[in-house]
Amino acid sequence: MRFVTGALCALCVLAFVGWGASRIYQNIVFDRNVSGYLKQAADANTVPLARDRLEIAIKEADRQGLTTGFTSLWYTTPDEDIGFWHTNLSAALSQLKALPDNVSQLEESNVLKKLRETLLDHGKDGEHVTVPPGISIYPYNTFYQWWWILSLLLAMVFLIVTAFLADRSR
Repeated sequence: MRFVTGALCALCVLAFVGWGASRIYQNIVFDRNVSGYLKQAADANTVPLARDRLEIAIKEADRQGLTTGFTSLWYTTPDEDIGFWHTNLSAALSQLKALPDNVSQLEESNVLKKLRETLLDHGKDGEHVTVPPGISIYPYNTFYQWWWILSLLLAMVFLIVTAFLADRSR
């Protein structure tokens, strides 16, 4: 019995490690396909370059279905609103596309500065791309939440049972 509960505990720990590895992988994929291009758009020195990078990010967000919904499970907060985030990105792209080719350097600079303020947030760790938290695993947020809870909870239960059985066998 002790072997079975130990094996189940190890299996649940592996499931928890798998959850962490999957989250890391999903973050890398999202960074490669969306947020990396948003950062490049924010850092761009010309409107055409910013427009191109922002278009890539929006097309990929559209392809992944990141256009509406919330990333939260239990209650919604404004920072988790994917619809607002997507609409804001689309509005920024429309503004970039509406600029004439012969725009003054001052106007171009102002538009790029506004774009940078739209795409980046300033936190205690410096600047980071503005995206709803948990968007890299959307729309599977519920699945990941239950995966995390169950694997950790079951690992703790099996660990306690294994320790109890080991103590009884002495």
